Amino acid sequence: MRTAIYRRYSLVPMLLLVLGVAVLGVTMSARQGASMATGVIAGAVASESGPEAGVWVIAETDELETKFAKIVVTDDRGRFLLPELPDASYDVWVRGYGLVDSEKVKLSPGREDVELTAVIAPTPRDAAQYYPGNYWYSLIEPPASSEFPGTGNTGNGINPTMRTQSHWVDNMKQGCQLCHQLGNTATRDVQHRDEFDSTVAAWDHRVQTGQRGNQMSNAMNRFGREPALEMFADWTDRIASGAIPDAPPRPDGVEQNVVVTLWDWGKDTSFIHDEIVTDKRNPQLNGHGPVYGVSAGHGSITTVDPVANVATELTIPVRPDPESMPTRFPDVITPSYYWGDQELWGVGANERSDPHNPMMDHEGRVWMTSTVRQFQNPDWCREGSDNSYAQYYSIGRTGRHASFYDPDRERFVLVDTCYGTHHLQFGEDEDNTLWFSGDGNVIGWLNTAVYDETGDEQFSQGWCPTVLDTNGDGEITKPWNEPRAEDPDASLDTRVSGFGYGIIAHPTDGSTWISRTGPFPGAIVRLDRGDNPPETCVAEMYQPPSIENSSLDPTETGFAPRGIDVDRNGVIWAALSGSSHMASFDRSKCAVLNGPTATGQHCPEGWTLYPMPGPKMSGVEGNVGADFHYYSWVDQYNTLGMGANVPIANGSTSDSLLALDPDSGEWVVLRVPYPMAFYSRGLDGRIDDPSAGWKGRGLWANYGSNYVWHTEGGKGTKSKIVHFQLRPDPLAR
Repeated sequence: MRTAIYRRYSLVPMLLLVLGVAVLGVTMSARQGASMATGVIAGAVASESGPEAGVWVIAETDELETKFAKIVVTDDRGRFLLPELPDASYDVWVRGYGLVDSEKVKLSPGREDVELTAVIAPTPRDAAQYYPGNYWYSLIEPPASSEFPGTGNTGNGINPTMRTQSHWVDNMKQGCQLCHQLGNTATRDVQHRDEFDSTVAAWDHRVQTGQRGNQMSNAMNRFGREPALEMFADWTDRIASGAIPDAPPRPDGVEQNVVVTLWDWGKDTSFIHDEIVTDKRNPQLNGHGPVYGVSAGHGSITTVDPVANVATELTIPVRPDPESMPTRFPDVITPSYYWGDQELWGVGANERSDPHNPMMDHEGRVWMTSTVRQFQNPDWCREGSDNSYAQYYSIGRTGRHASFYDPDRERFVLVDTCYGTHHLQFGEDEDNTLWFSGDGNVIGWLNTAVYDETGDEQFSQGWCPTVLDTNGDGEITKPWNEPRAEDPDASLDTRVSGFGYGIIAHPTDGSTWISRTGPFPGAIVRLDRGDNPPETCVAEMYQPPSIENSSLDPTETGFAPRGIDVDRNGVIWAALSGSSHMASFDRSKCAVLNGPTATGQHCPEGWTLYPMPGPKMSGVEGNVGADFHYYSWVDQYNTLGMGANVPIANGSTSDSLLALDPDSGEWVVLRVPYPMAFYSRGLDGRIDDPSAGWKGRGLWANYGSNYVWHTEGGKGTKSKIVHFQLRPDPLAR
């Protein structure tokens, strides 16, 4: 493939920013004197009812360089063991379903005879305050399926673009939960309710507040504003009047073996979107090393050293003239209930990079999608240049571009791209091709081997539009039908579009897959570059079995793929965020791959849907869960300890990661009970030491809410990075 993409353009020098060694000196010096923690606190938990099984014991300290907490689950006899505690004094307490928090006890490692007293909740409502957000969200009541399609302002008020109830629910999930949980305390209680004539009016005001006010308010308009506000107002009114959800089950079986460790990082206004700890292709890389996150609002990389327990932050540069750079964060129009008129994100020239997603390469460099210049593309990206990709399909504007941080050289490198970027993944080819989602029309890539050799960003990148072979001749030819053409020509191929959200490179066949969250019901798209891109690029599109397909059982349908990954067998896995399923897709089962019918709903036989655990949406047609899943990931190399090729979804509304045993169809819920409102966007896994058993491996995720002050603790609380480990039993040391 390298020969096919070697096309010479003008050399553009890469921009470097060398960091002063003092920035990282704190981490380096602290690490030199640190070692793996070995402290233990152990004992038993009982209430007036006897031993308490499946409840959490939480230990937290602020005596280290950054706030630190560790959480374990009691066994069937109420016993617990908190392992690997650094030397410090800890507040230790008990939390569990059916309980209220116990009094905090001050303890230090070395105590193994601790007796903790659990407190039975005096009322069901007191107990419910500790339930995850999706349980409270399950009480919401969307309009009945008979109300669709919407008839607009002269009818039922529902936007006519909402064709089905599922489309409405998709907007509830992807339209309203992209920034934060719904169902947590901050959202199910209506602040300042008494200042308004009605709860509807209070909701109308609250969705306009702060720097995300325009986004929240526009989501209401996509529903049809009045019916949406009435739905949310009815939900919070019923909760205020005493409605509570059913109780979640306590952790049981394998779930009692989970150890959760948390470190603070960033600021109390940080919007740390995602984290990375290793190379997905080699999870032993960077063992015991720093964890990296990207703070979108502040244009920075955040790091935690999990050995030295130290957090740092580095500013990501942009190209010259940063004052002229655009920002994605608008001005405050309606003051925030938390921050008033204060603008938290994107207000300084050094915050304009707006990074989104990090990924680590085979050299330990941290690649990111970030903004490096203005959105308007230069001439070399456009038709009329000598760039063959631009001649084939011109791109006028982008959003983010690319950059990387090299920790060995302590420098940032900025890479311009013609295509927009969002998520990124490395292929398993000799060129270490870096693939990008984030463009509505094309899939782009950067040949990092060529880039490292030449430093030429133009020469090293390419892109292809997603065009389906709908005339069935085995190739893509111009002209083609444009997306959603009213009268498509059956003799032509068909270009399809939609925001390219997630991306993954296939491990064996050289193809790349993206997820498109819309148009409803969303789709996954396969791109094969062929031998001479862009001319040889061919795309295929597969939609999950849709409830709009009248030939299907509604309980076996789903919608809205977001996170996408692949197992070592080449099966695609995607979290259906709207319907709350984990879905697998096996292309080898498809009878049709191209031709006039291959436009999305042509291969239901390739899909298998696994309903996520947790409560269902009230009154919603089909098997639709109340949880929201921001992304998903496949544990290809057994970094958790459940085995290889285990798909894992972010339980972004359920304070959890959700791991599926694909053979049995059973779920393991990795819950984060404290602080509540654990809203994760991505995750990955690392093997620190393959010979160390459970201690040498684990998953990593972070609190990724835009609004970290929605987390338990409120304003002043910091974001946290979270390490999940799975012991062989609840008392393993």
